[in-house]
Amino acid sequence: MSATAPIQHHRTRDGQINVAILGAGGIANTMARTLLAMASDKRYSSLINPYAVAARDSERASTFAQQYGLPVSYGSYEDLVADPHVDLVYIATPHSMHAEQALLCLEAGKNILVEKSFTANAEQAQQVFALSESKGLLCTEAIWTRYMPSRGIIDEIISSGQIGQVVSASANLGYPITGHARLVDPSLAGGALLDVGVYPLNFLDMALQGRNPSRIASAYQPYSTGVDAQSSTTLFYDDGIMAVATSSMLGQSDRTGCVWGTKGVLICENINDISSIKTFGPDYKLITDYRIPEQLTGYEYEVESAAHAILEGKQECPEMPHSDTIRIMKMMDEIRGIWGVRYPFETTPQH
Repeated sequence: MSATAPIQHHRTRDGQINVAILGAGGIANTMARTLLAMASDKRYSSLINPYAVAARDSERASTFAQQYGLPVSYGSYEDLVADPHVDLVYIATPHSMHAEQALLCLEAGKNILVEKSFTANAEQAQQVFALSESKGLLCTEAIWTRYMPSRGIIDEIISSGQIGQVVSASANLGYPITGHARLVDPSLAGGALLDVGVYPLNFLDMALQGRNPSRIASAYQPYSTGVDAQSSTTLFYDDGIMAVATSSMLGQSDRTGCVWGTKGVLICENINDISSIKTFGPDYKLITDYRIPEQLTGYEYEVESAAHAILEGKQECPEMPHSDTIRIMKMMDEIRGIWGVRYPFETTPQH
């Protein structure tokens, strides 16, 4: 262990959750900034305490902790989960490592918030949830769009009937990100699907209120390493609805999400951090332009939800229950099955 403050730990006051970050990469930095902002915001300061970070290298962890003022740092994940003062662990590593690290945390009695994609496949996700449920611990997927206020706005628009009966939807997300080594590495569950494609699928799943597709059609363009570079997937539903999800790690897309209805259309800009929600009527004239609440980083909502769930003794967050994560993971398994794409560490075919 290395610590950036005296090793003599103290318990925070009742009702405050000590949050630790497992991993010290790019998204871990975003979470650290979020926790600091929450700690200094009166809406969250009595709930969240930024506590620790762990990396596989003690110097890297110590530097990270000093940068963000975290009182404790660890040079191994095992040391982190052995700390009795850790209440919630945010897992911020590549998809391929999530299952192993989630199981490590749960076996040690730690509640976990796992960055998307939750795991590499549905089989891994089911193993993690089985353990969390047997241990009575919180385990939830940190896909921030599920927790953001924009989700509630979209739900309200659809349920109000403002755009009529929903008949179709579409969503896309793409960035030129092949320069990141992990994203083109099959052994790290690389490819566009799990990193960016998960957002269009989640947008459609939320817009269509958790329906299970009866049929999936999909096609993809492979990258030179064998992972998916870009793809288009159509979801068909028994009630006649269809939806299209497109993802790419080669080019920049318009990031738009649309829900088509019999009386109008709902259009969202930037589906992985919604910046605008508008509705248009049959004449394509603007009906309403909704205001998106100002946020700290956007990650605060998932942390807040997880903290409240822990305090209430819940094993899942209402914004992303286990069943929703499993449904999305199974969709992505089926999509990869259509393509014939498997990761090297997978021992059984994906269905």
